[in-house]
Amino acid sequence: MNKTLSNLILVVFLSLFFINCANRGTPDGGPKDEDPPIIIKSIPENYSTNFTGNEIRVYFDEYVKIKDLQKQLIISPPMKIQPDVTPLGSASKYITIKIYDTLQPNTTYAFNFGNSITDNNEGNPYPYYRYVLSTGDYIDSLKVSGKIVDAIKTKPETFVSVSLYEVDSTFNDSIIYKETPKYITNTLDSLTTFSIENLKEGKYMLIALKDGNGDNKFQQKTDQIAFYKDFIEVPTDTLYTLKLFSEALDFKPTRPRLLSGEKIAFGYEGDPTGMAIHLLSETPPEFESRITQDKKTDTLNYWYKPRLEVDSLLFKVTHPSIEKEDYTVRISKQKVDSLVIESSPSGTIGYDEPFIISSAIPFTSLDTSKITLIDKDSTQIDFTTDFDTLTNTYAFYFKKKEEHAYNIKFLPEAFVDFFDNKNDTLSYVLKTKKISDFGNARFTLVNATYPVIVQLTDKDGKVKIEQFIENSGSFDFLNLNPGIYHIRVIHDTNGNKKYDSGSYLKKRQPERVSHFKEIEIRAGWDESTTLQFTSE
Repeated sequence: MNKTLSNLILVVFLSLFFINCANRGTPDGGPKDEDPPIIIKSIPENYSTNFTGNEIRVYFDEYVKIKDLQKQLIISPPMKIQPDVTPLGSASKYITIKIYDTLQPNTTYAFNFGNSITDNNEGNPYPYYRYVLSTGDYIDSLKVSGKIVDAIKTKPETFVSVSLYEVDSTFNDSIIYKETPKYITNTLDSLTTFSIENLKEGKYMLIALKDGNGDNKFQQKTDQIAFYKDFIEVPTDTLYTLKLFSEALDFKPTRPRLLSGEKIAFGYEGDPTGMAIHLLSETPPEFESRITQDKKTDTLNYWYKPRLEVDSLLFKVTHPSIEKEDYTVRISKQKVDSLVIESSPSGTIGYDEPFIISSAIPFTSLDTSKITLIDKDSTQIDFTTDFDTLTNTYAFYFKKKEEHAYNIKFLPEAFVDFFDNKNDTLSYVLKTKKISDFGNARFTLVNATYPVIVQLTDKDGKVKIEQFIENSGSFDFLNLNPGIYHIRVIHDTNGNKKYDSGSYLKKRQPERVSHFKEIEIRAGWDESTTLQFTSE
């Protein structure tokens, strides 16, 4: 063996030896720490009575952090001046609660930390930690429990606040808009049940809020609300169910503004049904106006002609829920909108689906002699039209055949708009699918109270198709695209063919909604489903 080879073998041997030694001396780290931190002591002790201090410390066996405190920490009863809780953004072996508010006498306070306290290394939470103290001689021990459901969705929102307002000489219905509750808890991020603990005996109003800004007061525009129909008496063994809903906004007009030449936008909140716009300024004999609904915003557009040489116009807005609102709109020279025609659908059309033509500027006339509708065999197809003045849409209805093509042509000047703009030549090609590309669904309702609205939705609750059902018997959804459909039934108590939400001030609960197991629609298949209803 030569010297070079001997040196190489020695190097390999030594390398393996040191690697082996290194491996023996390297710990594998052991199992991952999945244990939450442990509380060693609290000063004062948890559930202390006759509390008179302004600082609380809770000690742990390891370093802890606090996260998502604004979402997780619920103090009941709420404090007007929020305490300081540390550490925030750093780690410590204890947390400190510094109280700045004046505590009420003979009152039990609970600090509900949720899952905000975690160990520093692995983030294991101390689950649902509660620190309780009393400024009196004893800890209040009564509680109210129940669950949260959503009025129309299959699952309620997370982080829902559940509150009790004391019914005493100062109580009135508007208290939820102005005052914080007597007691409060939170469902946090994964629970749909609630338990408000450490309560005094008494009469209360029970509500829940999905609180948009965290002030524990109801704001119709941003918050969801649920309320129990009657006042409750504590102590109680009843498990309460609260149905969370968004109120329909009260009607409120907003200040109008000039958007473009002879087009004024009148915004609003709530339901615009019955909203009327009256021009009070003097106008010439040839003056004309139109009102259309904006597609994207809660706005009615007021169109007028001719252009008026004025600095401002005075309007009056009326609605069944308000007396009137007067507005002055500043007028300036602006460019008039151009005629832009839109169509729907594009490409494929359903057997019962109309073809829609729309425009932002109001249409004033349609010349059907300048419209041709022919199929793939060059056969002229008859059609009918329906014009919606508010949405400014023409709907074209015609009979369709399976796997067919249709060509719709609008010659110049078929459409004329409010400012005398006219269209150029427009051509559209639409096709229908095979019957076998679709599926059908037949439903039979058992123990239903009519009328109802049966809806097929996607997984997010968006309605794909619906039917208003007034009488017992089977009914069909035909020519459905294949896919998974969720079944939702609205019990239309007032028969107005739409879902009606609740109202806190009117003490009206939202209309009942039933959910059923989803169905799969397959191409070329007929699905038959029985929906069995039970009393709520």
